Amino acid sequence: QVQLVESGGGLVQAGGSLRLSCAASGHTFSNYNMGWFRQAPGKEREFVAAISSSGDRTHYADSVKGRFTISRDNAKNMVYLQMNSLKPEDTGVYYCAASKWVATTRFLYDYWGQGTQVTVSS
Repeated sequence: QVQLVESGGGLVQAGGSLRLSCAASGHTFSNYNMGWFRQAPGKEREFVAAISSSGDRTHYADSVKGRFTISRDNAKNMVYLQMNSLKPEDTGVYYCAASKWVATTRFLYDYWGQGTQVTVSS
């Protein structure tokens, strides 16, 4: 079992920045690849970014490339999502997830946090 707790969400104006954090506990964090997903009201949960267990590989959704950066600190059991140049369409609940795979589909993630709300005003 891996327990995940997100933090760092909030209300920000368009063009602003937020940094999301995800604290992991339970099984060895460094064994897992990690991802961030988001879900807007009335929409399906969508992939945002993923990072390999060692941190040497990252993947991003086209909609966030060049604006978001995923990173991790295995010594602290943490994963982060730095979000810059935020847009109203980035609004949603952001979830941290853990997987045995470096995956862009939510169906390959086994463990999920409870989510943190991000709201970007225009």
